[in-house]
Amino acid sequence: MIPPSLIPLPTDSQIARRVDELELPFNRHGVDPYGIDKKELAKAFTILRWVYEKYFDITVYGADNIPPRGRAMLVGNHSGGWALDGIMVLASMFFELDPPRLAQGMVERFIQQVPFFSWFSNRLGQFAGLPEHCIRLLEDERLLLVFPEGARGTAKLFKDRDSLVSFGTGFVRLALQTKTPIVPFGFVGAGEAVPTVANLYRLGKFFGVPYIPVTPYGVALPLPVSLQIFYGEPIVLEGSPSDTDEVIAGHVERVKSRVADLISQGRQLREGMIEERELRLSSTPAANTAGAK
Repeated sequence: MIPPSLIPLPTDSQIARRVDELELPFNRHGVDPYGIDKKELAKAFTILRWVYEKYFDITVYGADNIPPRGRAMLVGNHSGGWALDGIMVLASMFFELDPPRLAQGMVERFIQQVPFFSWFSNRLGQFAGLPEHCIRLLEDERLLLVFPEGARGTAKLFKDRDSLVSFGTGFVRLALQTKTPIVPFGFVGAGEAVPTVANLYRLGKFFGVPYIPVTPYGVALPLPVSLQIFYGEPIVLEGSPSDTDEVIAGHVERVKSRVADLISQGRQLREGMIEERELRLSSTPAANTAGAK
């Protein structure tokens, strides 16, 4: 197999300069302690810029709710057949924030079994979702992206695209253990971009993935639709990671309810039922402006 670093992907000079603005401890070779490579980041974001700005019509609301530095956990809904929403969230952190931030997601373990994707995802800062990885990243003041619905979220059919399935509880215990603020977000439109009508679980198992999504037009290639991301005000949880399951479940429900509210507001805005100025992205009345970018 050709080493990914030798694949002649284009690099935009403006993107490369923006990568230089990332507040990460890169060494003189452009690699940080986790193996994240500045050259690979520049290649990836060069391609993502066209997808983010040209292919999709993306609007981001509440970007000011993202801490400019320091540890934070982005927690939101998952839908759309595959991790399209995760990729766009990563892109929004890079393109909408000043200085940019690199969000690091916890990818499904099967990705690590695919040679090319395993190497490439690690070089871009995306690692297997193991607790020890999450703790280390947060203690190093990184920005962690978490989808508590997991693969069950992306498996939603089109008719259920804006619903929420059960959240895992691990992210709450991690937030309490590391004293990390949680930034809830609602992603609206992924279900329209990849309108899943069925999932082929047996075929997916044959290829080593959870399932193969099927759309009305067959393959799960995304359509160029309008997408919106709504970032809410950070939630700071109080308690201990060793609290009872009942207490932890209460924290999970608080975050889940906020994500559901952001999705609901997004649907209302998308359908013309409310205006941008009516969005409630902060608990502070004076700060409740759309902040679209």
